[in-house]
Amino acid sequence: MTGRKLAVLALCLAIGGLSPAAAQQTPAPRLDSSAADAAYASKDWSKAAALYDQLAASAPQVGRFWYRLGVAQQSQGNHEQALAAFEKALSVGAPGAIVHYNLACVHATMGQPDAAIEELREAVKQGYNQPDQLTADADLASLRADARFASIVEQARRNQQPCQYTPEFRQFDFWVGEWNVVATQSGAPAGESRIERILGNCVILENWTSLGSPGYVGKSYNTYNSSLKRWEQFWVDNAAGMIHFHGGLKDGVMDYWTDDLPQPDGSVLRRHLQFFSQGPDQVRQFSQGSKDGGKSWFVEYDLTYHRK
Repeated sequence: MTGRKLAVLALCLAIGGLSPAAAQQTPAPRLDSSAADAAYASKDWSKAAALYDQLAASAPQVGRFWYRLGVAQQSQGNHEQALAAFEKALSVGAPGAIVHYNLACVHATMGQPDAAIEELREAVKQGYNQPDQLTADADLASLRADARFASIVEQARRNQQPCQYTPEFRQFDFWVGEWNVVATQSGAPAGESRIERILGNCVILENWTSLGSPGYVGKSYNTYNSSLKRWEQFWVDNAAGMIHFHGGLKDGVMDYWTDDLPQPDGSVLRRHLQFFSQGPDQVRQFSQGSKDGGKSWFVEYDLTYHRK
């Protein structure tokens, strides 16, 4: 087992903790694991195995003890003991993506490719997202010529960057870029905007600077809500403004709406905001408002973005 793998898995386990189901179980008694942890950190595997074995016997519901016992046994080549410890870790709620990965490593080093592939499939099914580790880990070297291995690496890559590989998250890419913005009807300069992908392509961030109202700036955060199957935009600015839009791509147009929002004068305002892709270097942004529940509409603004 490589040092890098140990560092990554130890970090994931420390952050991930137990599953929600395991967390609801009766709390384990507080045990001093400092000696075991020190042996684990220094890769004194024989000592770590002995100490974690004692800890796991005293607190069998703690997945971390079983997991680290499995790593210590695996690192000494004690395959059967490692498998038993990892299976116990799974049964008490240790993070499945990590434990199934280690089970795959043990089976691979035991010359059991089918079992190893099945464990890797389960690992990526449960969210394992380290494709570089898969392709570099010496324990998995025997699997890399297996045709099934490539699809597992690809799924890990998709887990690592889910928005990059989900088509819905790419529907608003036509707005990404650096833009000079003008009033559509008059051509008068209105502002500048930088639209960028952030957070692993999961969010499209707008950075707006107005020329018509000097000093006015704002940002919008746009993302696809996978749970509600819709796009959402959250607009915020330096004038204490905040607007929440929701909608989606319709006939090539990003079509956003708001609910009826209370206004300072006691009325309510519903907004309809649309983005039209007009070729690779031009986007029209058109906003309308209604104060009668959508019976009639008035233009709030009409802007055209020209790519710099």
